Amino acid sequence: MGKNYQVVVIGGGPAGLTAGLYCARSRLNSLLIEKGIIGGQITNAEHVENYPGFPQGISGIKLGQLIHEQATKHGLETLLAEVIKAKPSQRRNLVSTSEGDFVAESIIIASGSQFRKLGVPGEDEFVGRGVSYCATCDGPLLKGKTVAVAGGGDAAITEALYLSRFASSVKVIHRRSQLRASKILQEKAMADPKIEFIWDAVVTQIEGDGLVKQLRLKNTKDAKISILELAGIFVAIGAEPNSAQWQEFLPLDEGGYIITNELMETQIPGIFAAGDIRHNSARQAITATGDGATAAISAEIFLSI
Repeated sequence: MGKNYQVVVIGGGPAGLTAGLYCARSRLNSLLIEKGIIGGQITNAEHVENYPGFPQGISGIKLGQLIHEQATKHGLETLLAEVIKAKPSQRRNLVSTSEGDFVAESIIIASGSQFRKLGVPGEDEFVGRGVSYCATCDGPLLKGKTVAVAGGGDAAITEALYLSRFASSVKVIHRRSQLRASKILQEKAMADPKIEFIWDAVVTQIEGDGLVKQLRLKNTKDAKISILELAGIFVAIGAEPNSAQWQEFLPLDEGGYIITNELMETQIPGIFAAGDIRHNSARQAITATGDGATAAISAEIFLSI
């Protein structure tokens, strides 16, 4: 068995970092494990304008770095490694990683979710430069521009309605001829003069020169290719929680998100979940930090009993 900790935090996004900060400040022996980039998905945001305390905005990478710096200042240990599996056991939870095994009296799961991607050329290249998965994060940056939303469900139409506040035109690209969104959202979108629908179409390529300039679209009925010039595309075709390794131990909702109560407690004592990975998360950095703080406070109470 590896080194023992009072708390192991899995995930280095805003939820995990804040949980680690609170645990460290409470003088709990704590380790945060992140498999990718410290800061999580927010590092994809070139400019974050809706996080309190930064009136001029801040880059997602910088925000993650600052929270990490604050947490480690108070004694949080961090490890870049992939969690391969976990085995809950009362106050002896085993966390196996690519860098070895660790034992934790409690675990805070903050491994987030990943946006479903279109999987087309140019998508990864232009992330943060016209390709976004969060209208709330990046919509205001494209004020007065033409943008597109890929998708036809509630999330996509909600994004389109939000973007219409800023963009000059919002093109909703949907592979079918009918939306899957709820009727009330459809009615609002259909009544918005800024929102137009491109039916029976899929994005096949995202093109640009430093920034997104245009999309290549293919009609799903006749395979005809067309070009759509714009400044940005918001992909809203769903998200996938990073919860697969927990489905054996914890109840998940139909989307695969971990079910918690308002204290971030799961059904297993000493196991908590925070941020995008939990059921009914708002999937915003600020709410994730609140979840992380709540989870850490709950962990401290658990460990004191």
